[in-house]
Amino acid sequence: MNEHAVIIAFRYGSTNLDGLFELESQLEQAISEAGVGEYDGNEIAVDGSDGTLFMYGPDADRLLQVVEPIVRACSFMKGAHVRRRYGGPGSEDEIVSTIE
Repeated sequence: MNEHAVIIAFRYGSTNLDGLFELESQLEQAISEAGVGEYDGNEIAVDGSDGTLFMYGPDADRLLQVVEPIVRACSFMKGAHVRRRYGGPGSEDEIVSTIE
């Protein structure tokens, strides 16, 4: 099975991670309930300036379809860069977009 990915890079701007943890909880639940893959976690800068979310599954488009409404509703995700990767690590088959 190809392991597609949805990777979201965003500006956070705080060392208080409560908002990030709430978003992660919502993403985990939505992905699990839809059966489209898994939420794999985050990387966040020590100073809270920016971060990245990692999600994986068999269909990057379907995975994004499930998580996009949740991400769009989150104020700190405005302007985030979304990368849909089709294929495993190192694959160059991808689409990049921005959360408006």
